[in-house]
Amino acid sequence: MPDVPAATASAVRVVVDDLDGAAIRALLTGHHSEMAANSPACSMHALDLTALRDPAVTVWSAWAGAELAGCGALKQLDPRHGEVKSMRTADGFTGRGIAAAVLDAIVTEARTRGYLRLSLETGSDDFFAPARRLYLRHGFTECGPFAGYVLDPYSQFFTLALDRA
Repeated sequence: MPDVPAATASAVRVVVDDLDGAAIRALLTGHHSEMAANSPACSMHALDLTALRDPAVTVWSAWAGAELAGCGALKQLDPRHGEVKSMRTADGFTGRGIAAAVLDAIVTEARTRGYLRLSLETGSDDFFAPARRLYLRHGFTECGPFAGYVLDPYSQFFTLALDRA
């Protein structure tokens, strides 16, 4: 796994999540609230729990033993294009490769599904700088708006061309 220290990578388990557990619901509810607090309403694109249950969305949770360490989601935009959503590392787990492990699971699944491209939107201010660094480290490049997004000074868009599996 790229960018994940060996001890962390072996200790983290990333699994598809049904969103029934209290821990994942709390993490995602907190994520949604924090995104709303750090983005103008017209520029806040985080999915709430109802939207994350859409059949076009798959959510993964990352576990360090019995502790929820993070999560992320993949939304199908069309049969060849997916979007990374709801990337979140739980308090106390930042800097331990959790986001990289979740992103790796998402990219792997996107390739398995035959997607040719994986894209995402994140914030443009300093609060979102760690997310932007993560995506750049994993080969994403800046791009323009996609899938109904519009140019917005509070948003940055990234994409990753995928090899066929």
